[in-house]
Parts: sequence; structure tokens; C-alpha cells
Amino acid sequence: MKPASLTDEQRLDWLQLIRCENIGPRSFHKLMLRHGAAAAALAALPALIRQGVGRKITLASREACARELEMAQRLGARFIALGEPDYPQGLVHIDAPPPLICLRGESGLFARPLVAVVGARNASAAGLAFTERLTLGLAAAGFAVVSGLARGIDACAHRNALASGTIGVLAGGLDRPYPPENLGLIEAVATRGALLSEMPLGCEPRGRDFPRRNRLVSGLALGVVVVEAERRSGTLITARFAREQGRDLFAVPGSPLDPRTEGTNDLLAEGAFMCRSAADVADRLAPLARRGAAGFGMLAEPGAAYIHERLWDEYDDDAPLMEAEAAPPAQATPAAEQMARAPLDQILGPTPLSVDELARVSGWTPAAIRMRLQELELEGRLERHSGDRVSLRPL
Repeated sequence: MKPASLTDEQRLDWLQLIRCENIGPRSFHKLMLRHGAAAAALAALPALIRQGVGRKITLASREACARELEMAQRLGARFIALGEPDYPQGLVHIDAPPPLICLRGESGLFARPLVAVVGARNASAAGLAFTERLTLGLAAAGFAVVSGLARGIDACAHRNALASGTIGVLAGGLDRPYPPENLGLIEAVATRGALLSEMPLGCEPRGRDFPRRNRLVSGLALGVVVVEAERRSGTLITARFAREQGRDLFAVPGSPLDPRTEGTNDLLAEGAFMCRSAADVADRLAPLARRGAAGFGMLAEPGAAYIHERLWDEYDDDAPLMEAEAAPPAQATPAAEQMARAPLDQILGPTPLSVDELARVSGWTPAAIRMRLQELELEGRLERHSGDRVSLRPL
């Protein structure tokens, strides 16, 4: 099951097998172990289907799979199989690695030491400012950044890592980027970094697909940094996968008055490493980074970290995770414009920030910020600090 490189016909066999209904990574690996090749497994499936063993299996159309390969080529993407030279070593060392990933961009980034940076979609200005500083510091230490291309912390991490190297993981097909307002950023990641997914082209992301994506975000990286997360947050699923996969887990401490940092403070109480700067992460991961691909072997053996399948199905289409991702705008707009429309008191929190920092991370002009700060002060909701810094009083 570790070919040097698949032929075109073998790649089509692999794609057809993994696209069969109710055959996921675990079923795929079991069939390959039993039959030795995807073509042989496909030939054996009709008999299994007639026997009605286990969940109902529907054979994927070979013609549809051939069209998917052509679609990927038109998109400038390609399918990489588990065991091929360009397949990311981090994913080899997780339970049930995807047999095929669809990649658009530079596979050479997989050879770099990778850190995942994830966090809240409704990020605070302080969280965004810290993410910017963290990402630039990781880049200076030689790390590339992995994240999930969501709003808030994810988008900020990708944006600040474009020049140094970043990998984005999508919950749907590569031709169905989400969320819409990040289309420009997603295209930039594909052009200047790497974009990957295990989902079929044409697949719109569903609520249950985001935990599947999260296991790849953590699996690619030597360590995972959680910047902000509420207690009921999809970000914490990434943290759980990181622990299951034996990855180092870091959390950024936050104010106990801000709900957006309750989850990260809980992670610290549960034993996560504290992240106060990029140096906390870089120093901890440096020994693994120096070992390259072999560093993953120090974290977990291939398939040793058993991830319960219920984590993948924990959220369905109407669950809170999807509500956080839902309600996209009617048309794509730049992220800065989106944030500029958000009330300033939504991104302010109990952590003091300067007007310049607010302007940099929010998209508001300094004049507009000062006007809104005056309004908040008249409402009795603003706290002023030395150095022209401000924070929001808790209600």
C-alpha cells in the first residue's frame, strides 16, 4: 500500500474506491489490506454489496471519478495518494489518513516544520493582534503555518503567513471554497502556498465535514496553537484531535471576563502548554523540527492515535458549529470590509489595545475608531488605560 508513484489507472482505481458510498478511510485501508490493490477491492465489492454486510455500499461511477480527475487538472490541482513522495508525512502518522488528498499549490511546504494556528471566528481585536505577532514570529523561526481558512483567527494566521508559507485545509471540495468572504485569501493561499482537501470536487461543506477537516489541520502540524475559543467551539475539536494524535497543544491565556477565551483557559488548566509568544512554540518544537519528517515518528506511530469516529459525526448540518459557519453574505467581499462593518464593541474586549492596533486588525480608520470610542465612553462601556489604550467594560 506504499507505491512509489501510482499510474494514472491506479489513481483512478483509488479514487473510485474512496468515492464509493459508505467507504471512508478506515474501510478503504481494510479493503486494501485484504485485497492488496484498489482494482482488486473494486472487483470484490459487488459480492460484498450482494451479501449486505455492514452499512450499505454503493459503487461509485468510474466515469464520474474520471471527470473528477479532469476537473482537478483544469483547476490546477492534483490527487496525491498515501505513500507517494509528495504525501504529507504528518498525515501518515494519524489514525485513518485520507487515502487521497486533492492539492492545489506547492507540495514542498509539507517538508517544512508546520504549526497549526486556530481560533475563534468572532475573534477579538486583541486575539487578532496576537495572531499577527505569533504568525510573524513563527515565520522568523522557520515554521510554516497551517489553518482551516475560517473567519477570524484562521484567516488572520493565513494572511500573515502568505510570504513565509501557509497551508489551508478546506472542509468541502477545492472548487467549493468557504466562507465566501475569504475567496480572495483562499486564492492567495492556493497561489502562494498550498490548499488541500480530502473531499470530492463539487462537494459543498456540511457541518459534519468541519471536524473531518480539523483532524487534518492538527495532523499536518508538529503542534497546534489555540488563540481564542469559547467553551462550545469547533476549535476545541481541533485541540482534541491534537491530543489524540500526540501533537503538542498550546493555548493563549486570556481574560476570564471574555467568553472567547474561556476555552483556551480551560485547555491551560487541563495541561496545554502556555503560549505567550512565538518563542514558547518554536523552542518547544525545535527538536522535532530539526528531525524533519522523522519528527512525527517521535509523536505517534502511524495509526497509533485512535480517533473515535463519533468525533467526525458529532455535528450535523443544523448543529452549533454549522450555525457559526452559516449565513454567508450574498456576495464575496474583502475581509477588511467585512470587519469594518462589524460593530467595534464586538471585537473589543477586556484586553487593552491602542487605537493603532485596533485600526490594523479591524479595518476601521483611526478617525472612525475614535468617534466610536467616544460613543462607548458616553455609554459608560469604555475603560481608558495609559498609552492611549482602551478596553471594553464587561456588561
